[in-house]
Amino acid sequence: MTDMSFSVRVPAPLDRVRHALTDPAELTTWLAEHTEVDLPHTYAFWGRYTPAGDQPRQRLLHADDTTLRFTWTIDDAETTTEITLEPETDHTTVLTLSQSGMPTWEEMTTDTTQRSALQTFWALAVANLVDHLDNRPLTALCDFTTTEMRAQFDIAADPADVFDALVDPEKFSAWFGAKCEMEPYVGGRFAMGGFDVEDNPGTIVAYDPGHKLAIDLREAGVSTWELDGSDGKTRITFMQSGFEHPPYDAWMGWLSGFAELRRYFEIKDWKNIWLSFSMPGMPEGIITIGS
Repeated sequence: MTDMSFSVRVPAPLDRVRHALTDPAELTTWLAEHTEVDLPHTYAFWGRYTPAGDQPRQRLLHADDTTLRFTWTIDDAETTTEITLEPETDHTTVLTLSQSGMPTWEEMTTDTTQRSALQTFWALAVANLVDHLDNRPLTALCDFTTTEMRAQFDIAADPADVFDALVDPEKFSAWFGAKCEMEPYVGGRFAMGGFDVEDNPGTIVAYDPGHKLAIDLREAGVSTWELDGSDGKTRITFMQSGFEHPPYDAWMGWLSGFAELRRYFEIKDWKNIWLSFSMPGMPEGIITIGS
């Protein structure tokens, strides 16, 4: 087991971010279906949007004005989550999250335990926290009680431009924060992280510029984007299908990326909210984000 950590820029002052992290009503907006908070004694969340969410599994270790630390028992293993806040300007805060007890990067390619979902669970949660504090529509949460993986979201941009951002490797890497390579035609290869690190790349099975993209990602099933719209507006319907086991980790990874895709087109002078990401054993060059 190993530790994961990342930092993001949140468009709100520190006190406002802390309130969103600790207020039960706000937490049920961007984090979980159910919450119980009584600082400095209790900090718990559970429900259908939480891995192993049949009951609260957190135990608060520490809470002050800038730090939350709690254990989270999942797969019969006690992990620790720490969230720290640091003011960047009067209007922005740097949030850093670390998660212990993660499988190694290599284990995550074959590990089907619920701990494997923690990386993208937190990525999606924090992306939704940023949009919540920026008064923007949230990206769909992941429902761990269903195998249906279908979401819709709107982007204030033309379908042709949105499609281009999905298939142009440089633009994709900018908003998603991870390197990708693809051969843009039916039968072409797709590799998150690049062809040099992916031994079994996906295959593009549908490619209709401005309208539809579908990629067969093997165990994660087929990921399909359908685009509809005009005059500066696009509605994306995103689906994953044909999988043997629900790929919740991959699903949340895509959803967290789509939150940034919307910001990429809709925020003036856009900068990626993601400042850093690290996990021991991760192949070099996959992550493209940086301060």
